[in-house]
Amino acid sequence: MTSRPYVIDEMISAKEIAARIEALCREIRKTFPSNERLVVVGLLRGSFVFIADLVRELSDRDVEVDFLEASSYGNAMESSREVRILKDLRGEIGGRNVLVVEDIVDTGYTLSHVVSLLKSRLPKRLQTIALLDKPSRREVDFRADLIGFEIPDEFVVGYGIDYAQCNRNLPFIGKVRFTE
Repeated sequence: MTSRPYVIDEMISAKEIAARIEALCREIRKTFPSNERLVVVGLLRGSFVFIADLVRELSDRDVEVDFLEASSYGNAMESSREVRILKDLRGEIGGRNVLVVEDIVDTGYTLSHVVSLLKSRLPKRLQTIALLDKPSRREVDFRADLIGFEIPDEFVVGYGIDYAQCNRNLPFIGKVRFTE
């Protein structure tokens, strides 16, 4: 195992995440008609675990998955506030039901920028869902339509969320505590 200058304290367990995903999917079912295909757009890379669990929970309907990669962090712990689209959608969303999946809403710049971009493509309906929300850090007036957990201003990893591309594979959300 690699030595690192931090430890990770569990904040939200895998069991709590699974229960919350079930509840979120009940809300998604109320919002989007079951007879219409739902395009689930995951924001890479942090949302990939969350999106996988969401779409499995929505196995009772037609779901199409696409990905968009946007970045405002790079390998830093602080947002640069400059949102760059690194990978665009492969499919068309015009006239379709779209659910945008984000791992964490911090300053709000990334999700606000992505939603503006996707709305310009004229989807039938567009909603957002974020696993985590840090409202104390918000710099843009934006709130996801559905939120898994509201968390304090802590640097977190796990369940797809990384620190310098590590710790995405943890089954829980953990708080990073630096030891050096």
